[in-house]
Amino acid sequence: MIYEHPLAYVLGLEGVALLRSFRGEHDREFVEARLSEIRKLLDDDTLANAAVEVARVDTVEGYEIWSKTYDGPNSAFDIDEPFIRDIVDALPAGDALDAACGTGRLAAYLSGRGHRVLGVDSSPDMLARARERVPQGEFHLGDLNRLPLPDEAVDLVTCSLALTHVPALDPVLAEFARVLRPGGHVVISDVHPSGVARGVVPPVRLPDGRPARVATYHHPIGDYLRAALAAGLQVRRCEEPPLESDGVPLPAATETLGPWDVWPWVLCDMVPEAARAAVAGEPSMVVWHFQLAG
Repeated sequence: MIYEHPLAYVLGLEGVALLRSFRGEHDREFVEARLSEIRKLLDDDTLANAAVEVARVDTVEGYEIWSKTYDGPNSAFDIDEPFIRDIVDALPAGDALDAACGTGRLAAYLSGRGHRVLGVDSSPDMLARARERVPQGEFHLGDLNRLPLPDEAVDLVTCSLALTHVPALDPVLAEFARVLRPGGHVVISDVHPSGVARGVVPPVRLPDGRPARVATYHHPIGDYLRAALAAGLQVRRCEEPPLESDGVPLPAATETLGPWDVWPWVLCDMVPEAARAAVAGEPSMVVWHFQLAG
């Protein structure tokens, strides 16, 4: 179980904002405002008594629930798609694997670009939607650690918003390299590790209404790089699109805690100045382009 305390989260935002002040990013007035706000938060009984015990579920159970609403709106798509398309558009059409294909978002794009598409996912519910979305594709139930493909089967592997859900990157990147033909490409997008550290973890409600989070792991940037290099993959591109300086709005501070389903976003709204200072300019996602040696 995960113990989620809203007071702990907002105090964490205040703390990060104060650390950034300590290195000179904000002035005395800002620091004193943060300290005053912290005192107010500590006296707020609605926060003090609002902790929630949250279950951790695996991707199969989590995506069975999330598959019904996964496609929209999902702001992550707006961030990673321009980078993925820019990379893919420069590659020749061939055999493409969309690993952890979900509902077929990238599979549909790859097919539209002339690729012969295979999709693999561990969620039967996601695969059902992918088959409807890309009827010309070939989709298989499978695990990223043991892809149901022979060696050197594809020219391109894409994998979006999935590797934060695997405990270790090395076996997955090794599998990507195994199924690639020499000179083949890998395009990966993920929630940035700094986002995972800030609690950007998918929420779902279990059938009985209990809150749950899809199991998510914090992989530093170096973990991706080391796993790729060990698999014989060479770095061609790495992008870390940041949150814009105005990416965290500054509404009037709300007195409403809001439902658990919209934590941590609504918690940011409770301390908007601290939240903006804590996350402004921080990376939102990471996008990788690797190539297997020819």
